[in-house]
Amino acid sequence: MNIDLTQGRCNEAVFYLSPNHDERPDPTDIQGIVIHNISLPPGEFGQRFIDDLFLNQLDSSQHPYFEQLKGLKVSSHLLIRRNGELVQFVPFHQRAWHAGVSSWQGRERCNDFTIGIELEGCDDKPFDDTQYHQLAAVISALCKAYPQLNYERIAGHEHIAPGRKTDPGPFFEWDYLRQLLD
Repeated sequence: MNIDLTQGRCNEAVFYLSPNHDERPDPTDIQGIVIHNISLPPGEFGQRFIDDLFLNQLDSSQHPYFEQLKGLKVSSHLLIRRNGELVQFVPFHQRAWHAGVSSWQGRERCNDFTIGIELEGCDDKPFDDTQYHQLAAVISALCKAYPQLNYERIAGHEHIAPGRKTDPGPFFEWDYLRQLLD
């Protein structure tokens, strides 16, 4: 796995630039990684609706659930699909809109200083083993590229927005991820 620091991109990822990003207050202040889950429609996998959401191209007529997402402007740096495919939406040195109202390690506004990684999944189904291996490879590459990152600076969305968010959820195997990172 290779990170191009000049472009802020993972070379192994397909890249689609989301309009839902802006400049970080300090582009060198990358202090953590936040793990999320997402599925559209909820509990369904394998469609391109997540891409469409992050690119502001989601057609709300495609599914009744999508009506509530109309006008939502969100993104993530990376998406890891069920089959391990990597898609990048925002360069790492820019601010993706993935965390919302959040606080972690005494700092507010986690979008300012974290990298957001979405796993195609949901709170009530196990993740695919391929996703864990790809996630570990990505985290290792990010920690090499950004020396201020380390394996202790990883949190779930549920940790930075408790009570508001539950992902990556109870089926996410934190111990297994740590084994893969060792």
